Amino acid sequence: MYAIVLTGGKQYKVAKDEIIKVEKIDKEIGAKVELDVVMLNNDGKIACGKEVENSKVVAEVVAQDKAKKIVVFKYKSKKNERKRQGHRQPFTALKIAEIKA
Repeated sequence: MYAIVLTGGKQYKVAKDEIIKVEKIDKEIGAKVELDVVMLNNDGKIACGKEVENSKVVAEVVAQDKAKKIVVFKYKSKKNERKRQGHRQPFTALKIAEIKA
C-alpha cells in the first residue's frame, strides 16, 4: 500500500515506515503531522479525487536540518561583474507512521 501526498507544493510517493525529506514545516521533533492524500493505492485498487477526501497520512517529524550547500555564481561576460553565493535549503525529515484509508 502506498499513497501520493501533497506538502509544500510538491507531491511525494510514500509508504509505511519510509523517511522522506520535505519543505520545512514548523513543528518540533517528535510531533505528529497529517498530510493530505492525492491518490491511494491499496493492493492494486487506485483511489483518487472524492474517494480519498477522508484519507490521511500520519507522519512523525524526525529531523529539522539543512541540505547540502549549492553554489550560485552569476556573472556578465566582458564586464568584470561576478557574484558568488552559497545556499542551504532547510528541510524537514518525516517518518511515515500510518496511512489511514
